[in-house]
Amino acid sequence: MGVSGGVDSSVSLALLKDAGYNVVGVFIRTWTPDFIECTWKDERRDAMRVCAALDVPFLECDAEDAYKRGVADYMIREYKEGRTPNPDVMCNREVKFGVFWRFAKEHGADFIATGHYAVNAPAEASLQSFLARSPDIAKDQSYFLWTLAEEDLSHTLFPIGHMKKSEVRKLAEKYNLPTATKKDSQGVCFLGPLDMKDFLKHYINVRSGNVVTEDGEVIGTHDGVLLYTLGERHGFTITKTTPNDTPYYIVAKDINNNTLIVSHNKDLNKKNNEFVTLKNAVIRGEIKVGQKYGAQVRYHGEVLEIEIIEVNGDEIKIKFENPDSALASGQSVVIYDRDICVGGGVA
Repeated sequence: MGVSGGVDSSVSLALLKDAGYNVVGVFIRTWTPDFIECTWKDERRDAMRVCAALDVPFLECDAEDAYKRGVADYMIREYKEGRTPNPDVMCNREVKFGVFWRFAKEHGADFIATGHYAVNAPAEASLQSFLARSPDIAKDQSYFLWTLAEEDLSHTLFPIGHMKKSEVRKLAEKYNLPTATKKDSQGVCFLGPLDMKDFLKHYINVRSGNVVTEDGEVIGTHDGVLLYTLGERHGFTITKTTPNDTPYYIVAKDINNNTLIVSHNKDLNKKNNEFVTLKNAVIRGEIKVGQKYGAQVRYHGEVLEIEIIEVNGDEIKIKFENPDSALASGQSVVIYDRDICVGGGVA
């Protein structure tokens, strides 16, 4: 059981022990840049306290190198190319269901378990494994798990996936866990309180540039075009005011000229995003061409109706019925059949 030092993994560990599993708590140590105050030792201490309180063995899995290469370096590389990556998706694929699973197998485990809010039905007989949304929609994390194949799901348990956060908090008090009142972590795990743009400035050479309207008029400045993504309306400076005081939205990035293009019309790009080809796609079960599905283009984003146009290997061509004008290259598009996550890909 992956124990992070948070309340979700703590309760998951307690539930597994109560259910009769021969369970071991494993703290997964990841990478933190040297200019950020290190907190992983505090998290490990909390994980150890939980294991001690439950009388469960404790181990540590060193995933620092894999995290640096597969998550942080990937994210930096994508931003340098002008794309908008999702580091949490890569953390799950490369670390929690990559390094951690291999570590678990080496120690004789049959399953791994995590504190994700998602529902998983392991394969039994002729039934295929499936991944579904948590009933706690506010906490649902199935969006971040779209890269998992049926084989990954077949040896994975989500002990609290069917619960709401309020239930988990009550169970933490019932088990008298040391983390019962601990606050939830926020944002990308290695950043802590640091803003993403401030982090990227340590690795990407950026320079300030112009903010222009779709007509080419210079109306402001920005800190570096690679630091922004489509749809944003904060983080750049407008120096020329107009009678129209509605917000400006980023509708395009001219990387060669280091320029942000903005508009009062946030839906300016809708037509351009009607047809999208998803790359590096993962499909669980069968996706039918011509059938309608739901798609989410960001965590907690609106579920948009799509039609499957073509499936070709690891690429899926989709059509949005009502396109998202802010869909950016590099974003994860996750496909749902009602509450079942059937896969996804990268725009």
